[in-house]
Amino acid sequence: MPIPPVIFEDDTLIAFDKPSGMLVAPDRWDKTRENLMGLVHDKMGHEVANVHRIDADTSGLLLCTKNKTALDYVSGQFQSKTVGKIYHAICVGLPAPELFAPLDEDEAEDLPAPLEADEFLINRDLIEDEANLGRMRTIRKKGKASQTIVRVLERFERFTFVECRPLTGRTHQIRVHLQFCGLPILNDPFYGDGVTTLLLSQLKRGYKGRADEKPLIGRLALHASAITIKHPVTKLPFTISTGLPNEFEVALKYLRKFASAR
Repeated sequence: MPIPPVIFEDDTLIAFDKPSGMLVAPDRWDKTRENLMGLVHDKMGHEVANVHRIDADTSGLLLCTKNKTALDYVSGQFQSKTVGKIYHAICVGLPAPELFAPLDEDEAEDLPAPLEADEFLINRDLIEDEANLGRMRTIRKKGKASQTIVRVLERFERFTFVECRPLTGRTHQIRVHLQFCGLPILNDPFYGDGVTTLLLSQLKRGYKGRADEKPLIGRLALHASAITIKHPVTKLPFTISTGLPNEFEVALKYLRKFASAR
């Protein structure tokens, strides 16, 4: 498999557009599975290092550094939680009105900026799910503190298109948080509803397509769209972004055409 497309590159940074289904690093249970960093190290050398990870099923931006100085500088920003990250997701269901209730004083003070009208905060600790290896679950307290800001971008009849800004970087955080608030991500094999698919025949009246119809989007509907750091050379805020995958664009096109919320 070739290295994924390069979104951005300079003397210190390189960012890839990882496809859904590709591991970032070697699997801890199956070391033979192909992974992005293995491909990168084979073709670019071991100086190139990833400074964060995204789930195998998630597509989108994966940032790497090209030398030790840049690695230390950028990794420090991840550790201090000063990196800005934006994800987009198509969720099953519509947000409940109570999600937009005013925050208490402590929650509001911890946010980088006040919430806007169509935003809400998910503030729920996460711990490993002892009953399901490799998965996470929410807990009221005494877990790992986890916060995600969610902005509703579009509402459809049975689906919601959202932008997520995780303030922490826990395993599966966005997926678990959205499931917790009643908006599981479409096609999530771990935290989804296990039932809902997105088919054109479900949206378009009088559909006359193929009998063996395929979903408009058949993978986890979560995409890492943008990341903001301080550049290791200029020390100024620097944003790298990538557009939505074609499957997202197709799905949203037909949702907008046939399933706009009334």
